[in-house]
Amino acid sequence: MPVTAPPSGGYVSKIDSALDQNKLTVFTVILMVIAAAAPFTVIAGGATAGWAVTGVLGIPVAYVAMAVVLGVFSVGYTEMSRHIVNSGAFYAYVAQGLGRVTGLGAAGVAVLAYNFMQIGLYGGFGPVLSGLLKTQWDIKLDWWACALIAWAVIGILGVLSIEFSGIVLGVLLGAEVIIALIFSVVELAHPAGGTVTFDTVNPSQLFSAGIGAAFATAVAGFVGFESTAVYSEETRNAKRNIPRATYLSLIIIGLLYAFCSWAMSVAAGPDKIVALSTENSSETMFVLVSPHLAEIWLTLGHVLFVTSLFAALLAFHNTAARYTFALGRERVLFSWFGATGRRFRAPIWGSITQSVLAVVVLAIFALSDGLDPFVHLFFWWTVTGGFGVLILMTVTSVAVLMFFLRNREGELAEVSQWRRFIAPAIGAVLLAAVLIVTVLEFDTLLGVTSTDLARFLFPGLFLVVALIGAAWAAFLRTGNPATFRGIGQGVNAALLPAQPADDAAAHRAGPR
Repeated sequence: MPVTAPPSGGYVSKIDSALDQNKLTVFTVILMVIAAAAPFTVIAGGATAGWAVTGVLGIPVAYVAMAVVLGVFSVGYTEMSRHIVNSGAFYAYVAQGLGRVTGLGAAGVAVLAYNFMQIGLYGGFGPVLSGLLKTQWDIKLDWWACALIAWAVIGILGVLSIEFSGIVLGVLLGAEVIIALIFSVVELAHPAGGTVTFDTVNPSQLFSAGIGAAFATAVAGFVGFESTAVYSEETRNAKRNIPRATYLSLIIIGLLYAFCSWAMSVAAGPDKIVALSTENSSETMFVLVSPHLAEIWLTLGHVLFVTSLFAALLAFHNTAARYTFALGRERVLFSWFGATGRRFRAPIWGSITQSVLAVVVLAIFALSDGLDPFVHLFFWWTVTGGFGVLILMTVTSVAVLMFFLRNREGELAEVSQWRRFIAPAIGAVLLAAVLIVTVLEFDTLLGVTSTDLARFLFPGLFLVVALIGAAWAAFLRTGNPATFRGIGQGVNAALLPAQPADDAAAHRAGPR
């Protein structure tokens, strides 16, 4: 496939660094971000893992609480998307609100978080598909071979038109949501003890021991809804449609998670759901409905569990590729990262880079005998990726507040106090509280002892990449002022003239 080559001197032209504009509708964006959230995977795998690992009954009410918190966060987040259209999303918003040094630190966190999410999902896809092939069709294929099949298909789709990916994700998403609702209705029709209970959605569960780990589990389930802004450059009428897509996605997945996980607790019985989840893991939902549904429904459910994981893999691949693309376009990374394919305008080198990182990790896990792909890759890595996104949302809330405090003229002066100041401030406080509790209970979240190395290593990685990003920005401020001025500016970075940076003045000037 022909690739747009960067011009001499390390500069990428505005045309060569542009994504395929006006390609996505609000409906397509919703499909893509909900597919990233992988509803069936979260319900069948995430909720049951949350019960098994944390022992907290209130997983369903934790989903409701996080939906409310993220709804408040989205007020300021979507308002920023109206004024800053950039595929770098979190990174661009933090750079505009808190400065370029902090912004590049946030970029490091974003790249690591979304790669953790995407690559970690292979640890679920491989074993689940391998088990399905063996039990249903007696085909024996190692988990890593199954993961590589998905990796190859995603690598191809990643460099094709984003619209085609949206179609694939939409078909898979519709099927998995329907089967999840069917299973939930069956569970509610057959409650344990003959009585429908509401213990797991009781708000008092929010104050139980270990609820911080439950919140972190819930956050990991929502990761993907915020990626609406990542597609802002490719969406028609982005200023109107990105906020719509964000709110609708959040409402849909929040209600779906809470309803379906509550239905599982009703069918199992609140006093038995933790033990049942510990014993059966991601098979818990199938165990609960198997006495009441024909085998064909169970087989279909397992197939859609696999396709749900694939849809999430593809969606997060696209997100990770666009963050790398955004950094390359601004010449923070090598400029060729910011090049797109001539035919489909996809971030081809960002996509290829993500695929290379994924196959390296898969090779390490495939060659290791002591690492369980489902626990150590799927659960640990996706939960850690969710933790990274939680960091980004917390910092972004503060960045939104500072951005509007600094910019009060023109069209920005017409934004309501609620959207500019009140909601971002409340969101920052709530998300910071969840972040602190999550850090304190990270050992519970991973299911390890309080002194285990993993308990410190995984959250510590985000501090390391943030410091590296900030240090690189500080170097660019004096070593390459033109590149420093372009941090967080999106496609405009390719057009900025080489002149001394004035960070404070650039912030006072408002969004480009």
